[in-house]
Amino acid sequence: MKVVISGYGKMGRMVEKILAQKNIECAGCSESITDFDKTLAKESVCIDFTTPAAFKDNYKFLAENFKAVVVGTTGWADIHDEVVGYFKECGTTMIYASNFSIGVNVFFAVAGYASSLLGKTGGYGSYIVEKHHCHKLDAPSGTAKSLADIVETNMKQNVDVSSVRCGEIPGIHTVGFEGLNDRITLTHEAFSREGFAAGAVEAAVMTEGLEGVHEFKDIILKGCI
Repeated sequence: MKVVISGYGKMGRMVEKILAQKNIECAGCSESITDFDKTLAKESVCIDFTTPAAFKDNYKFLAENFKAVVVGTTGWADIHDEVVGYFKECGTTMIYASNFSIGVNVFFAVAGYASSLLGKTGGYGSYIVEKHHCHKLDAPSGTAKSLADIVETNMKQNVDVSSVRCGEIPGIHTVGFEGLNDRITLTHEAFSREGFAAGAVEAAVMTEGLEGVHEFKDIILKGCI
């Protein structure tokens, strides 16, 4: 298979490294994906790690021209239905995630199970704290928003979300459940961005023979919970 990287920043370079380790052909890296060769695009899976603004500008080009698309960019929840609908209309396979780390997606499942139990018993409030490097543009993070959606759905309550941007923190997410007598906390800490890149490459491989639009966690955790 051939992979094209849209967005050649730190994440794009990490994806390129993982592709080389797995002997998967990198057919190109682009900071301006709409200028990419359309003939080559039709033979390639695009992995997108750009910015919210860039993805919003480019998603129609991606859907119209690439064989399949893996979207690691976050910050486009406000046009989620529009994007998903357009990919379906074009018949282009798409896998997206707020976080492609395998560990984070297991974390989602654990948080979902805990919040489901506490939603039934009652007596607990909830909160989320997320910390990232100072270069991250969106706040709260896409991962924090996904966590909040899970907890709010299960506990039928609003979740307080706090964001910290400082230093070079790859990503720390904590979800807390607090009652009158105790507190339960669940934390996922990324040690590097490599886990995100590895998951995105795994998603690109998964697009082979796959149709439709899918969230990564629904594929990776299928049959596990």
